[in-house]
Formats: sequence, structure tokens, C-alpha cells
Amino acid sequence: MNICGSSAGGVDGSSNGAGTVQSAFTGGPDIHPPERVVPAWSAFCRPRGPHSREEDEKDVKPVRYAYSVTSALLVGGAAISLATGYPAGAQVAQNDDSQMARVVPRAGAPESFADLTAQLQPAVVNISTRQRIEVSGNNGNPFAGTPFEGLFNRRGGQQREPQYREGQSLGSGFVISADGYVVTNNHVVSPNGRGTVEEITVTMPDGTEYNAELVGTDAQSDLAVLKISRREPFPFVEFGDSTQSRPGDWVIAIGNPFGLGGTVTSGIVSAVYRNTGQGGAYDRYIQTDTAINRGNSGGPLFDMQGNVIGINNAIFSPSGGSVGIGFAIPAEIAAPIVQKLRDGVEIERGYLGVSIQPVDDDLADSLGIPQNRGEFIQGVQPGEAAEQAGIRPGDIVTKIDGQEVTPDQTLSFLVANIAPGTTIPVELVRDGETRRVTLTVGKRPSEEELRQQQQFNPDIEDEDPMEPGENAVIEERLGLQVLPLTAQIARQLGAGADTQGLVVARVDPNSDAARKRLQRGDIILTANYRQVRSLDDLESIIRTAESEDREAVLLRVQRRGQPAAYVAVRLR
Repeated sequence: MNICGSSAGGVDGSSNGAGTVQSAFTGGPDIHPPERVVPAWSAFCRPRGPHSREEDEKDVKPVRYAYSVTSALLVGGAAISLATGYPAGAQVAQNDDSQMARVVPRAGAPESFADLTAQLQPAVVNISTRQRIEVSGNNGNPFAGTPFEGLFNRRGGQQREPQYREGQSLGSGFVISADGYVVTNNHVVSPNGRGTVEEITVTMPDGTEYNAELVGTDAQSDLAVLKISRREPFPFVEFGDSTQSRPGDWVIAIGNPFGLGGTVTSGIVSAVYRNTGQGGAYDRYIQTDTAINRGNSGGPLFDMQGNVIGINNAIFSPSGGSVGIGFAIPAEIAAPIVQKLRDGVEIERGYLGVSIQPVDDDLADSLGIPQNRGEFIQGVQPGEAAEQAGIRPGDIVTKIDGQEVTPDQTLSFLVANIAPGTTIPVELVRDGETRRVTLTVGKRPSEEELRQQQQFNPDIEDEDPMEPGENAVIEERLGLQVLPLTAQIARQLGAGADTQGLVVARVDPNSDAARKRLQRGDIILTANYRQVRSLDDLESIIRTAESEDREAVLLRVQRRGQPAAYVAVRLR
């Protein structure tokens, strides 16, 4: 799946994503994040006239671009056709003349989208960002990874300053109010890796540019709200009712594919409530065959009444270009989140604390239950809402708060839309028997916290060379990669619920920290007698030590099953 944006200057695209979310799957086509990835090729085609298709093809001239990074997001697979069943009355062919007479488009409709486009296009904008990306301080060090690394980096007793490069990202958006609020995707305006967004520019269809203020972002839904200002009111569009969309309905998309602003494409709704298999609270899209490409991310998907029924977000593609499978965030999901971002209201989502799996054919047959009904509980997190309610691994949750759990109404989606603290009934199947429990919905952690919970295993030491992480100062000066100590990680390490600090994720084998035998799973409680609760706390202490010409930092470290101890780690 391509997250539909484009990029120049080496900035990767994310689903960050939601920067970019990256994963790879064997045996299927890639799904590529479009924002911040400059396309390898594109083609310009002249409008069709009365000449032949062969003549058209002769006029297609590919134009090459330079790509940065392609990331795979979605496993391949053929789309599944939906069957509507037999029409009322006599059982005749679905395409029998007597049936088709009432469903075929009206003669000459639509002959052109020109009037519709002219009315809507003034509210659709191009969005670009200028980013400052930190490059590893070891760049160009011939002694990197050796005990002599620090000698190369130090000049006159000072550590070499970090190196930076400039990057850029491109995407689309649309104005939703006369006073200049703009909606786009979060990954369009998110920094890449160690980058910071220094400037966001909104360009109107007439070429006028405005510096934009970032009002709010929500990584879980991949939405962001910007603000631009001028004395005159802006042309704007409003959200429509996406629940009324049906497969086969005409739609148009307007956006900025490959940096070509003001591009209009048309198609139909291919499916509604499409689950792409990526999981998450909002894996529920409008699928369309409207041509969506990199740079379309954040742009609107309109119905024939001019309502915004979706926000173009991703594409399914083995090549990186449009193959007629695009995905848009439905307006019914986007509109309430956008309103909260405008109002500065914190977005809270429900959470059970379970790992789940759909009930497929094999699982259904092994359990003797209907297919595509309910979701299988693979694991339950200690202390979270599901465990407190008595839900166990192996249970199949079939209903939550009175709503059926189905492929279109996943457990993650239903729970995410329940306010934390709400007490709800849950119906499940255990050992072939239907049971009912009551639980109080928890608060969903941030995407970063969820990522850390999923990826951190204190008992597995990664043997690969240490790659750049979240904080260059800590990594380069101490040779450590650390993570905030979440409640989940604390439980894994056997630490008390009130323990605060940072947990060691990786240790550079060529660092003094490695020689002092620090290891994965150690908890850093203090540094130079100051408590550390965040990466910023530890970075600040390191910088203070350097400014005072100290060559080491005193860490208080706690290891599983052992009392806390002080360890002096030399700075590099």
C-alpha cells in the first residue's frame, strides 16, 4: 500500500505510519508510502480525441524521477468480489434486461465532471514541508565502531557537532472553513526519523502560498489539521455522509500527484469498510479505482454532490504507481477527529489490551464455529481491561457493547470508538459455550507506546549492529539506545509499578557502557543524581556534563533480581 505522497531531498514517506510505517511481506506486491518518496517514473497523457488508442499510446512519454525509499505496508492478494444476492421476485440473471433497465446510468450521465471540478477545485491545496534531518555524528569517521572513535570526534576537547541535511515532502489537502482550517494526512506533515519540520507551506490553486500553522495531529487515524490566514475568506468544502456510499457510485479525487497540482481523476467506489489486514483501530477504508498516486495523500474524495466522503490515504500497488486500488479514510471516521483537533480536545480511544486474530476457515473449523464471526484472542496483557474482566487467550469475542464483531466491524474499531472508562457487556465463546462478561474499557496507549510494547523483549538481544534510533546524543555519547519505561515493560522486567526511568534496549559493543557490562533490560533510574523519566532528561544531563568538561556520567542502574547500583560510564 502506498501512502500517497511524494518526496524530494531524501525524506522517506510514512504511514510516521504514522513518519512512515514500514514492513515487508514475502510473496506479494508492495504497498508504498507515497509522501516523501519521489516517484521513479511518471507519464503525461494528452486528452483523448477522436483518434485511436494506438495513437494515444504513441503520445505517452515517460518522465523519470529519482526515488528515495520504497516501503511495503500491505500483503498482496486479489480483491474479493462482493455478491448482492438475487433480486426480489423471480430468480433471473443479475444482468437480465428486465433488471438492468432500472439500474443502468441515465443516458449521457455523467458526460463531464468539468462543472463539478470547477466548483470544488478552489478549495483543494498542495502542501509541502521543509525539514531539517540530523545525520549521524559518526559520518565520515574512519574509526567508527573502534575504540579510537572518540579520538576522531573530539576537537579541542569538544564533541563534534551533529551534521544536518535538508529534506522536503509533498502532499495534498483541502480547506474546510472560510477562516482557513486545512485537513491533510498526518504523514504528509510529520518529520522523518531524526528530522524536524521547520516550515509547512500551503499553495492554493492560483499559486498563492501561505505559511501554515500545525494545529493538531493524530497518528492513529493519520489525520492532521493546519491553519492559514488572510483577510479575505477562503473557498472551502464540507464533509458529507460516507455511510451512504455504495460500491459502484461515481467519485472524483483532486490532489497533487507527483507534485502536479490541481490534478483531477475519476472512478467509482469499489468497496466500503475495506479491511486491508494491517490491523489497528482504523483499518477501515473506502476503496476506489480512482487513480490515486504519490502526492495525493491528504486530498479529498468527492461524491457527485460535491461532498467530501473520504480523505485519500494509501494505494495498493506492486509497482509504486496506481493500479486502480486506492484507499480513503471515510468521512464518518475523519470528521469527528478533525473537529477535536480544531478544538484542541485530547483524542482518547478505548483499549482492551489483547492481541487478536480474525476467525478464518481453518480456525472456525477447528473450533466448530461460524467463519467471519468474532475475533480470536491470542494474548492478554497483564493488568489491562480484558484481563481484569476475566478474558483469556483462546476466547472468541463475538459481540461487544451489543454490536457484532465482523470483518467490517472489527474488535479494534469497535473498542476504539468507545470512551475510556465506559462499562460494557462482552459476549464470547469459550470451550464451545457462549459466555457474557462485563468490563470497563481502558485508554488506548499512543502509537509509540504500542510499538515499544510489541517490539521490546528483554530476553532477546539483537546481534545486528546498532542502527540510529530515537536520540543521537545518547547513542553517540553513551553508546546506548534507551526507551521510556512503560507500565508494560516494567511488568516484563519485574519492576514495581511506581518505578520510573529509562530501559536499555541496545548497547554498542564498542562503548564504555558495554565494557561496564550494561545490558538490554537494565533500567536507568538516575544520571548524575538526577532522576530520568524521558530521553530529553538524559540528553540534558549529558549536555550539562559536557559543558562542565566532565568525561563521564554516573548512572544508577537496576537489573532484574538485583539491587540498584551506580555505574560511571565514560562519554565518547
